Amino acid sequence: MSNNRHDIGRNPGPIDRSITKLLYISNAKYGGDWNSLLHTHSFTELFYVVGDRGQFKIGEHLIPVAADDLVLVNPNVPHTELSLNAAPLEYIVLGVAGLEFLPREDSSEYSLTNFCGSTEEVQFYMRSMLREIEQKRTGYEMVCQDLLELLLINLVRQSQATLSAAAPAAQRSNRECATVRRYIENHFKEALTLDMLSELAHLNKYYMVHIFTREYGVSPINYLIACRIQESLHLLEKTDHPLSRISHMLGFSSPSYFSQSFRRLQGISPMEFRKRCRDSEGQPAPEPVPDRVVCEAVPSS
Repeated sequence: MSNNRHDIGRNPGPIDRSITKLLYISNAKYGGDWNSLLHTHSFTELFYVVGDRGQFKIGEHLIPVAADDLVLVNPNVPHTELSLNAAPLEYIVLGVAGLEFLPREDSSEYSLTNFCGSTEEVQFYMRSMLREIEQKRTGYEMVCQDLLELLLINLVRQSQATLSAAAPAAQRSNRECATVRRYIENHFKEALTLDMLSELAHLNKYYMVHIFTREYGVSPINYLIACRIQESLHLLEKTDHPLSRISHMLGFSSPSYFSQSFRRLQGISPMEFRKRCRDSEGQPAPEPVPDRVVCEAVPSS
């Protein structure tokens, strides 16, 4: 009698199932109404090309794809799919939270693997997940999660890419908020917009406003205004610049908006603040600036 026993090791696998979670799976096929726009996600996306061919624009890279290619796009990387009517691209896409890939190539934005040697197996995982989600039978979430992990292990074996648990969403949000805050503090005199700040953080504009406000208790735009008003305190106290010039120097759209913002944050008008500073120092108040000067455009220098 022979008996071969193989014990299961205790080494951790490539996937941390307490963090890595399947968010969604769907299939798509190119049509004439396909609106191709660069966009980002806070999670990883996996695109498995089922048929025909096309291109993926990922960051600064434009890569051709065909059947059996699997494209992985890391979180917060701008990307979009491109195709032609003559060969409509068809793919299955998965959204996966808590996961990043560290491919062997220099780029950390994406990974490209071809599964021509195991097409049947990969398509079985993909289509089984689609079927489970469509039918939603008891325990379908667990089945989909297990199939995802099998697919990821297959990917690691095929491409030798390294899987890494992504930083928790709260930590990523902290980093992204800090990036936006530092940029505002260094560029508050410029004409900043929410679109510019959200692009800087690779976040949806409305989500960026939400997490920034949650982190600092003030919206990005109000923080920008606060930085400008803080700088205006120095200019009002130490210079004789008219309000029109201070407003222009600090990026306000008009002197009246500057005065309105100043009063809202400081409780007094800019001129009243300047007068109080001069009175406390025993200096005479400067001559009032005529309205025509306050309202005229200030030439750029």
